[in-house]
Amino acid sequence: MSRILKAWVAMVVVVLLAPTLVVIPMSFSDSTTFSFPPKGWSLRWYQNFFQSPEWVDALFDSLKVGLLAAVIATVVGTSAAIALDRSRFRGRSAVQGAMMAPAIVPSIVIAVAIYIMFLRWHLTGSLIGFVAAHSILAVPFVIVAVNTALANYDRTVEHASASLGAGPITTFRRIVLPSLAPGIASGFVFAFVTSFDEVVVALFLQTPDLRTLPVKMYNSITLQIDPTIAAASSLIVVITTGVLLIAQFLPRRRNENAS
Repeated sequence: MSRILKAWVAMVVVVLLAPTLVVIPMSFSDSTTFSFPPKGWSLRWYQNFFQSPEWVDALFDSLKVGLLAAVIATVVGTSAAIALDRSRFRGRSAVQGAMMAPAIVPSIVIAVAIYIMFLRWHLTGSLIGFVAAHSILAVPFVIVAVNTALANYDRTVEHASASLGAGPITTFRRIVLPSLAPGIASGFVFAFVTSFDEVVVALFLQTPDLRTLPVKMYNSITLQIDPTIAAASSLIVVITTGVLLIAQFLPRRRNENAS
């Protein structure tokens, strides 16, 4: 790797990490306004976060919507990836492209379309509406993760299973799913993170009774300067990073146990 490329990679890493390296120290500041570096250290903004019903409710709404959306997206995305991998029909590429569209089309376009449709169906501001919208956004990430697992999957083990008398359901449950488990788990993680961090669609669907944490942060920063937002941002970074790290270590630990 040339020195120029190394310098470029280092610069990209710094640019990506710089906001986090600024926000997290600010969340421990004792100042009543945003200041960096902090002149004093305090947990007052985390205390303010967890003592505020609005902030706590927004956090739990994000976790609830994220987990439900991840489950649905994982089931739909895994089923779609397997079906597309094993099917050969005219228009297959178009169907696959349509299912990947939420990851390509700008978020504001998807948000407007979902808002218009959900208004007709009376789903705006409902848990079902949030979960359905976030599931749509998360499905492409599950498809990509499962497709990656399918690329290394040997289907001859299914024929071996059938030759030993196992039925299709037993083969799928005991052969296919365990083989694709790392990809499915990765898809679940990415689906959860996608839902947990999503703000554009959630802005259109929010109500005073149901508001995710990113939306609460957006609304707060447009109305007031409150360092509690730094604490909320730090929590989002910690949660999403923790989930991604767990997804990285689980396959390794499984491989070590198998060996």
